[in-house]
Amino acid sequence: MKLVLDANILIAELLRRRGRELLRNPQLELYLAEKTREETEYELRQRVRKIVNQGRLSESAGSEQIEVAVGIISSQIRLMPISFYAPLEAEARKRIPRDPNDWETVALALALPAAIWTEDYDFFGCPTWTTQTLLLQCIGMN
Repeated sequence: MKLVLDANILIAELLRRRGRELLRNPQLELYLAEKTREETEYELRQRVRKIVNQGRLSESAGSEQIEVAVGIISSQIRLMPISFYAPLEAEARKRIPRDPNDWETVALALALPAAIWTEDYDFFGCPTWTTQTLLLQCIGMN
């Protein structure tokens, strides 16, 4: 199954054991827009820093979690250059009017073609999959 990842869902799932399992599932072909990778890595580091500062994770465990997450991004997800999906910017912006900053994710989904893995209602004018549905579909988890 071909899926384009929304940054928010990717960050959330990289921080969960279950999510990391799902991201490694061989049934899934995962893609990420160029800008989304930068946003994901930045936000991931911010969230882990916050968890460490709250005392819910040690500094070394936080560093390890970031390292594992970046490894998953590098090994399991194809990063797609903007040149691949830029011609679809206008159409993508029409499909996501409430959050035009996410046009790259939509344009990439249109270019592949693929669905978007998200929990964000802003994407629901596009083919989407939620985490719960993917868990049921791919590994029979609920």
